[in-house]
Amino acid sequence: MGGSRLSILFLSIGIAVCALAFTNTSMASSAGAAEPDAPQTSSVLPRAKVAPVEDTVHGRKIVDPYRYLENADDPDTKQYVQQELSYTRSLLDPLPGRAKINARLSQLLVIGTVGTPQMGGKYYFHTRREGTQNQPVLLVRDRLDGEDRVLVDVNKLSKDGTVALDWWYTSEDGKYVAYGTSNSGSEESTLHLVEAATGKVLPDSIERTRFASVAWLKDSSAFYYTRHPKKGDVPAGQEVYHVKVFFHQIGNDPAKDPLIFDERENPQDIPNVTLSEDDRWLLINVEHGWTKTEMYLQDLAAKNAPVKITTGKDFLYGGDFYQGKLYITTNEDAPHYRVFVTDVNKAARENWKEIIPASDAILQNASVTGGKLLAQYEHNATSELKLFTLEGKKIGDISLPAIGDVFSASGRYDRNEIFFGFQSFTAPPSIYRVDLNDRKSAMWAKVDAPSIDPTAYDVQQVWYNSKDGTKVPMFVVSKKGIERNGKNPTLLTGYGGFNISLKPTFNRSMYLWMEHGGIYAVANLRGGAEFGEDWHRAGMLDKKQNVFDDFIAAGEYLISEKYTDKDHLAIQGGSNGGLLMGAMITQRPDLFRAVICAVPLLDMLRYQNFQIAKLWIPEYGSADDAKQFDTIYAYSPYHHVKKGQEYPAIMFLTGDTDTRVDPMHAKKMAALMQAEAKNGDSKERPILLRIESKAGHGQGKPVTKQIEESTDVYAFLFWQLGVKP
Repeated sequence: MGGSRLSILFLSIGIAVCALAFTNTSMASSAGAAEPDAPQTSSVLPRAKVAPVEDTVHGRKIVDPYRYLENADDPDTKQYVQQELSYTRSLLDPLPGRAKINARLSQLLVIGTVGTPQMGGKYYFHTRREGTQNQPVLLVRDRLDGEDRVLVDVNKLSKDGTVALDWWYTSEDGKYVAYGTSNSGSEESTLHLVEAATGKVLPDSIERTRFASVAWLKDSSAFYYTRHPKKGDVPAGQEVYHVKVFFHQIGNDPAKDPLIFDERENPQDIPNVTLSEDDRWLLINVEHGWTKTEMYLQDLAAKNAPVKITTGKDFLYGGDFYQGKLYITTNEDAPHYRVFVTDVNKAARENWKEIIPASDAILQNASVTGGKLLAQYEHNATSELKLFTLEGKKIGDISLPAIGDVFSASGRYDRNEIFFGFQSFTAPPSIYRVDLNDRKSAMWAKVDAPSIDPTAYDVQQVWYNSKDGTKVPMFVVSKKGIERNGKNPTLLTGYGGFNISLKPTFNRSMYLWMEHGGIYAVANLRGGAEFGEDWHRAGMLDKKQNVFDDFIAAGEYLISEKYTDKDHLAIQGGSNGGLLMGAMITQRPDLFRAVICAVPLLDMLRYQNFQIAKLWIPEYGSADDAKQFDTIYAYSPYHHVKKGQEYPAIMFLTGDTDTRVDPMHAKKMAALMQAEAKNGDSKERPILLRIESKAGHGQGKPVTKQIEESTDVYAFLFWQLGVKP
């Protein structure tokens, strides 16, 4: 139970989460030293072999001097990578104050995490990471006021903490939990089952369950789930697509699980599943990118084939069942989203009835909880929770501890209680329980942060004008009383894509920055979800330049308002935010002193050919399309590096097992810029490449690796912006 208007948001975190993890939660680290198997440091600047490949794309000749770097197994690529890692260490390891930076980050990043509970039967399930644990642990309570006990601890599955808990789904009665694990940040999940009462792991094991969606039968005997194809079932390289819905009876051979659904417009469409509380109806949402969903409804009792119940238009839909009704959250003709209800027996579009109209706030999700509708909203990039009757009449607001981010909310159709997770720039994650009878909330779990004094910091939300006059909000966080002297070290971040909002989230590592007089700024760019679907579409496809203009205007605002100047302004972003960094490097190299460009997309003419990147064509377009080529080529960072241009100091970050954004982007861009930039061989304003071993896009990265990376990042930023550690 529990539908979402954007279940593909989990997959969008596919492109986005590293940015959110990097800029808005924690990038941590254990030691400043290189990996034990890293090469000896060398201060000699690498010179990648130049081996031009010329393509003619829609009549335009494109020369790629480093095409071979796309092949990680090429001997020349391996040699280049080893030389780059050696050179990077030669500059980072001797930096002054590195040990102090590492020591403080080691304190900050052991500040734990806690997840919002999911209820199943008498049980309460949630995740928590404490202290030096590399990965969160799945815990269970037998009753509301009971003690937590460990159910799944992936920290015990590898010595270096690189096995991750990717996702988990509890059965309706809480008897079992289905969960996915993967190695080295690969996110190539294997589904397992664990019994809540005993902690016994069942023999059932299902591979190829990346981004799995799971819907349990009421008696916990079986479940519907999504699975990728195995090699040989589809053309080579297509195994990351062609996701299908299967049915698994516990104890049966997964290889013989019956196929339930395989209908889509193209191989990249992603289905997910929701089951009604009486096991009668199966809802299958098939998502095409971040702008379109097709809903299929199947009557399992009648054993009919799934029937499409949406219009085929370019809108998003999500649904939740209750007592023969389907409650649908959608942006159909409503960019801020609204809620409809229909009888499951008459679910065709003409029978839908609007019960919660669109409002000024952005409706993110609505689900049935305790016989009511729990609605989560976002207003000016901050969260709100509201309660409605099943007919859509507002009951009241659920009060939040402060202005901030509800990072998750959970309930059940048959329970008069909900839980929500809350955080802000100055509040570590906490979990609150709400009794729906009186809407009173009480803290259920919290994360302690004894080494931080939140009262010492100030949070402001400012608004500035972008190039075309659009007003854009930005959060600015710093120590209280900081003087606008025009020279404060400032770190600006943004994302701008995939319907993802950057809200006031707790960033552990950022306290190191602010403790040393730094300002932290988060710009809410077009392309995100902060102001509904119109805001999203204003930053995608042929409107992508708006995102870059918004970010440039944010930097100019910080300078004009005397927060900082161009010699003390650094920027950072990852994934889609790494593309943003690449655009800033090539479009406004004069505006920033240093850039942290993490797991980035940079060669936009070829990005769609690697890993799972075809999933993002609805967001970016593809250079294979003659109509979209000119737009993409106009901003593709790799194709706009200018010979002899002085660029900011840059650190490109990537992971060697990234299965979302291929590491080739960072490798090619670093090689090109070191060869072409005026400061390509500079050791004072360097261009560096850092590749993390046994690490992917950011998800599941162990705390020890986070600390290593963060030590490098902040030592680099302190050095470049003149901050004394």
